[in-house]
Amino acid sequence: MSDWIDQIIAFIERHHALAPWLMAVFAAAETTAFLSILIPSTAIMVAVGAFAANGVLNFTTLWIGASLGAMAGSFFSFWLGRRYGVTILTMRPLKDHPDWVTKADAAFTRWGPVTLFAGHFTTVLRPVVFLMAGMSGMTLFRFAFWNVLGCLAWAFVVLKFGEVGGIAISWIWERLAG
Repeated sequence: MSDWIDQIIAFIERHHALAPWLMAVFAAAETTAFLSILIPSTAIMVAVGAFAANGVLNFTTLWIGASLGAMAGSFFSFWLGRRYGVTILTMRPLKDHPDWVTKADAAFTRWGPVTLFAGHFTTVLRPVVFLMAGMSGMTLFRFAFWNVLGCLAWAFVVLKFGEVGGIAISWIWERLAG
């Protein structure tokens, strides 16, 4: 898997114009139910965020792309939960991981729609939180409000984490290499 991630990062390094679009794709994969388990999007997004540290890529365009992708994936998952809720609970991987559903349900019970915001940052909740919002009958407006806030914040933090890491590595390298 590491080779696959390295190849994607190298591709983005060679094709800067595609970076915001690829951030949209990877962010959508990270917030789409079940895809987030299969695709290491966060690692790729952090690495691409490091390109913004040295000015190779524009942070704002990466953030916009990642935010829009996150919205697409999470709204699609919400729709899946609304449309196919009970059926999805009987399918893999949810039938093999009932603890995911239990944790998401407990989070909704305890914190309500704020769970959507937190779900973007929580690996355990991300695969199911948007599905559960749809299954719970949450209104689209309420979902949209908390989800859009979460998408914007999550995309910013993930990419900024990479950017700050890139700045720190550059600073250390300059001090060591002189």
